[in-house]
Amino acid sequence: MRVWSRLNAVMSENKMSEEEMSEDEAAMPSTASATSSAPTPVELLHTAADPTLTEDLALALLKHADLSPEVLEQLAKNSNALKTRKVRIALVSHPHAPRHVSVPLARQFYTFDLMKVALSPGVPADTKVAVDDVLISRLKTITVGERLTLARRASGRVAAALLLEVENINRKTDCKIDAKVKAAETVARATRVMQTALENPRLTEALVINSVLHPAAGAALVHAVSQHAQWSRRREIRSALLRTEHLSLARALEFSREIPAPQLQELLASSRLPAKIKDQLLRERQISKVV
Repeated sequence: MRVWSRLNAVMSENKMSEEEMSEDEAAMPSTASATSSAPTPVELLHTAADPTLTEDLALALLKHADLSPEVLEQLAKNSNALKTRKVRIALVSHPHAPRHVSVPLARQFYTFDLMKVALSPGVPADTKVAVDDVLISRLKTITVGERLTLARRASGRVAAALLLEVENINRKTDCKIDAKVKAAETVARATRVMQTALENPRLTEALVINSVLHPAAGAALVHAVSQHAQWSRRREIRSALLRTEHLSLARALEFSREIPAPQLQELLASSRLPAKIKDQLLRERQISKVV
């Protein structure tokens, strides 16, 4: 078949670059053009539907960054082509893959395959959000090692979800002594995950603010953020921390000093800080005014 020959030509053109990339990266669609005699849309559609389509040719087909959604839908129906993990990843990672094709396929992926798809620059934004949602739904079932890797390398949304993990564990702690000992060990591991997530380079100020103001946020997260070398210096994050109920008096005094009095009064009006701390902050501001 002529189109297979041209797909093979694409494979030859990309052979050197694929050898230099990792196996999973090589599976992602590239923007490289095929050849001067590129397959026609009809040929591509027939190739996608061919029951004898091999993994190599399916990957060569997916190298076409301008494939139509119709071709990708047809390929998604090709059970023989979709037997291999690399083809499934490349299909979901294609920039034109329809959401109703990519998302159901992504739900079958392993944890780290999901992470790689979500971080692939060519994946549509709505697909990335859906993939992140699948990852977040799995956080309670994966191992500590996997959570640490996600905390370090996953998207900002996944890292933000991991910030609340230690709080979820604290609320489930049993009253029995043995259960408390086991829970303490679990909390220690979750705290390590939380600290790692705070260092995630994709975590944003807005995500940190949303996390500390989340109803599930507790003392552990507020303390960690208020002591963090990077996040505790941000003015908007300091204001958010002052609205929580768990900020210590020392940190509250420090953070409130840079806020103008009228703004501080407005902020404290909606704050969940204990009344004693609020009164102390206002008294300190009055003393500063007098001085």
